[in-house]
Amino acid sequence: MGDLNFWQSYGVLGAALALVGLLVLIRQKVAGVTAAAPRTRMGGAVVAEATPEWEPVSGKIAVGNAQTIGRRQEQDDYFASSITRVGTMAVIADGISGVAHGRMSSTLAVTMFSREYLKVTGQDEIPGFFQKAAVLSNRAILEQLGGAIGGTTLVAAVISEGRLHWAAVGDSLLLLFRDGEFLPVNSKDTLEQVLEARVLAGEITREEAKANPMRGHLTNYLGYGGFKSMEVGEPVPLEPDDIVILCSDGVCDALTEVELEQILLQQMPPQETAEEIIASVERKGYKHQDNATVIILEQAR
Repeated sequence: MGDLNFWQSYGVLGAALALVGLLVLIRQKVAGVTAAAPRTRMGGAVVAEATPEWEPVSGKIAVGNAQTIGRRQEQDDYFASSITRVGTMAVIADGISGVAHGRMSSTLAVTMFSREYLKVTGQDEIPGFFQKAAVLSNRAILEQLGGAIGGTTLVAAVISEGRLHWAAVGDSLLLLFRDGEFLPVNSKDTLEQVLEARVLAGEITREEAKANPMRGHLTNYLGYGGFKSMEVGEPVPLEPDDIVILCSDGVCDALTEVELEQILLQQMPPQETAEEIIASVERKGYKHQDNATVIILEQAR
């Protein structure tokens, strides 16, 4: 009986140790999936997309993306999308064209945002994530520039628990398409917005504002020595059939709001919608067509 008690006691202990080991192994596997290695997709974008067995708390979000180099010599747009337990994140950076470091700036910024997003563990951390990633990106770009001219615009969105969290700097846009029309989300950081405020204040006429040759120049961007923060908006509750669109200015400068509406009203899957938007940009055949990139986010049907 003594020998039996001995083996029974140590048998229970062994089983307990085996169970602990199994739980540790499962935890390591889950952690490995959550921080899945990025993989490359269209446009050279780093996509840190996990393929877990669990469902993100925000629900299943379908993602579509496409881009064109336009008539530029280099593709300065860079984009990514990431899926974690918190939700689905998408980001587009449009490197400042005409300078040697636009591509570096946009790539660095998107990579930084993708990396920092993987550290977010809850919805309440999203606003802080936006600001931290922006500050880190700006600092890293300035270090890489070493006094040279460069920089990038950036727009980012996170869909979590049915809410759209967003942030932007520069002139890339975030659009929300609901019930057949666009709802304004972010504003552009350009001199045009400053001039418009002066028009409303009665300081200058609208004709003077339109005639200003500097009206399209950026007043804030990443890689700017005077950068302090990016615009972070209040979360927007999403409704069924809402479509979230992120795009560089090469899209909205080429297509009218009506043309975009006609494409979105076709209710194609997000990937087909993104490809049709870029195909429409290319069909315009503008002589000075800028790089154009679009990401479509939509609740999966």
